[in-house]
Formats: sequence, C-alpha cells, structure tokens
Amino acid sequence: MKTGTLYLIPTILADDTAAQVLPAQIAGRIAELSYFLVENARTARRFIKSMAPHHVIEELRISVIDKDSTEAQIQAALQPLVNGQDAGVISEAGCPGIADPGAELARRAHQLGIRVVPLVGPSSLLLALMASGMNGQSFAFHGYLPIERGKRAAALKALEKQALTQHQTQLFIETPYRNMQLLEDLLATLHPGTRLCVAASLTAAQEYVRTDTIAGWKKAGVPEIHKQPAVFLIGS
Repeated sequence: MKTGTLYLIPTILADDTAAQVLPAQIAGRIAELSYFLVENARTARRFIKSMAPHHVIEELRISVIDKDSTEAQIQAALQPLVNGQDAGVISEAGCPGIADPGAELARRAHQLGIRVVPLVGPSSLLLALMASGMNGQSFAFHGYLPIERGKRAAALKALEKQALTQHQTQLFIETPYRNMQLLEDLLATLHPGTRLCVAASLTAAQEYVRTDTIAGWKKAGVPEIHKQPAVFLIGS
C-alpha cells in the first residue's frame, strides 16, 4: 500500500498577514486536506478556516502533537499516513519543524517511509538573520537560554566567545514577557564591541529590527518589546 504524504504547512507570524507572507500554494494544499497534526488546536482551526473557508471544521480530523507528546502518540498520529492518507502539520507560528514539535513528526515519518514535503512560508529565524547584517554563511540557533541570571550570563558569555572566535552568528529566543530582562542581561554581560541584533514582531506593522554594538545599544537605549515575539542575534 502506498503511504500518504506529510505536508509541513507554514502559518503566519503576525495577525492578518496571510495575504502578504503566504503563497497561494498554502491555501490550495489546506483546501485539499482533511487531516491535520497541529501544535495548538484552537489557533490551527482558526488558521485553517481563514485559508480554506469552505472547510467544515467539525468534519476535519485534527490531532494535537506538542512538546509533551509521547512517541506512542506520534506513532498513532502518523498511522493514517501509513494507511495512505495525506496530512498537514501546522505549527503555532511560522514553519513546522524549526524550533517546533513538528520536527518529531518529520523524523518519525522518515523512519516509516512517509514522504515529507516542506511548503514555503515565513520563518522568524531566517527573517531575523536576513535583516541582521550578520554572517549568514555560518550560524547556530540555541532556542531558549537559562532563566536563572547567573547561568544565563554564563551562557551569553559562551555564545559571545563562539560568535567572535568562529565568526558565527548566534541566534536565540526568549518567552516574550521576559524580553526586557534578557535585554538588560545582554547589555550588562557582553563586550562593548560585540554586535547585537533585536528582531521583534517580524512581518507585523510594528516590526522592529536593529543591529548595533553593545556600546551603541547602551547609548541609544533599548526598545520596548515586552510581550512581543523576538529573535536575538549575537555577532562579530
């Protein structure tokens, strides 16, 4: 029996931006699918309905796969594809599989011989890197840094050393309500000549991207990005 195809479907980073950031291919693919593996059921249903208004949401099959899902739950979610049904993966925001539980679905799908197809859409990490002016030939993403300030300062020093010695851009994120504390720690910890980029609310009307040295940031002041999704980059 031929297996189904797992489509990795990007979603928007900011409200009311689908027409600007998503190709027509996305709406067309969503309209053709009746089974979705999603990180958050509520936001996924809203996104699906906005992209394919003819869909009757109650008639769709929607399985939640998030960071707490077990291997058995992932296996069960992929079983319809083993039996030949196509499915779409929808993240909370941006591209599935990038800093996202969708990576586990793709990993297991490959093991099961299921075709995995990534579709084009916005990635906050790539957009931030593009706009930063930092090295796009060599870079690393580290997810969330430690919450405890002493451990976070040590992590920032280590990332700074890697950025400067290897000329490798270091990317990381923070829970939006802790953005301002992270900015304080960045200015207090890093060398004055180290470059820092802050990329917040990407693709939204209030999008903010700025790169400067730590000394420049201290002189000009920090932006108010409390509760805004943001990517932080350190470079030489």
